Amino acid sequence: MPATKPAYKRILLKLSGEALMGDDQFGINRNTIVRMVEEIAEVTRLGVEVAVVIGGGNIFRGVAGGSVGMDRATADYMGMLATVMNALALGDTMNKAGLVARVMSAIAIEQVVEPYVRPKALQYLEEGKVVIFAAGTGNPFFTTDTAAALRGAEIGAEIVLKATKVDGVYTADPKKDPAALRYSKITFDDAMAQNLGIMDATAFALCRDQKLPVKVFSIFKHGALRRVVMGEDEGTLVYA
Repeated sequence: MPATKPAYKRILLKLSGEALMGDDQFGINRNTIVRMVEEIAEVTRLGVEVAVVIGGGNIFRGVAGGSVGMDRATADYMGMLATVMNALALGDTMNKAGLVARVMSAIAIEQVVEPYVRPKALQYLEEGKVVIFAAGTGNPFFTTDTAAALRGAEIGAEIVLKATKVDGVYTADPKKDPAALRYSKITFDDAMAQNLGIMDATAFALCRDQKLPVKVFSIFKHGALRRVVMGEDEGTLVYA
């Protein structure tokens, strides 16, 4: 018998910048971002508190050629600014769809977006607003996966939902190996031992240490986010 109420009260959704491209080469595909927001809105209507960490690959990839030979920290700051642009676009689309979104940046750009302040973020979530965390952790050398793990732990999220292009973690690349099987669940230790590359090592270790489960699922599969939140067998659960 299907569940009638959500399995989670508060979630941290990690969206890659590339997910916003749709079928485009770079940038933000309007239809794709609108559809994503519809999926998020459906979950908020269930009473789930939603925070989002977004990447910047769709924008930064377009200028990455110019960063060849550039100082790594400088390139990382450019990537962080790309996530701010994505967060503003996502927040604007949410507000137009009837949600109330707040963008909070780990880098101070106060004319554009408010700074990340943990108590304020918690207040927004409790008020039913969607909080979008931009600029990663605010530090170079850390990925937006690590930002998702960090913010998830800080806000007391019950799970980190990593939205990808594939509908879970497989024994092998399903595009190359038709016999590849999807894991319904796997422990952090087993995933690390098999080098499955679900998140970068820093993010993965942080989630494992904080006993913060991670669910990998496809954001392009209609209704998948809702099914994950309802506790159905969608995607792959990584747990301690």
